[in-house]
Amino acid sequence: MAPSPTTSLKLDATTKERVRRLAASRRRTSHWIMREAVEQYVEREEKREGLRQDALAAWEHYQNTGLHVTGSEADAWLKKLEAGKRAAPPQCHE
Repeated sequence: MAPSPTTSLKLDATTKERVRRLAASRRRTSHWIMREAVEQYVEREEKREGLRQDALAAWEHYQNTGLHVTGSEADAWLKKLEAGKRAAPPQCHE
């Protein structure tokens, strides 16, 4: 496996010390803590961007077709699911 390229990260003294203390308490290196933090952040933000793209596509679909469900229809469906019942999602309508 080829070595990973190096990336520099400048932290203020307070943050650097916080990372160092956390790493010591977890018996990890500061490098491991920072790498883990970046990986988790990127994963979370990728998911958030996916949701944003889905919302934009749904909005565009609604604008083109007018198909939708009402808030009360969605709430009723979600209440059934929350109660552990199997329920098909409500049908879209204009």
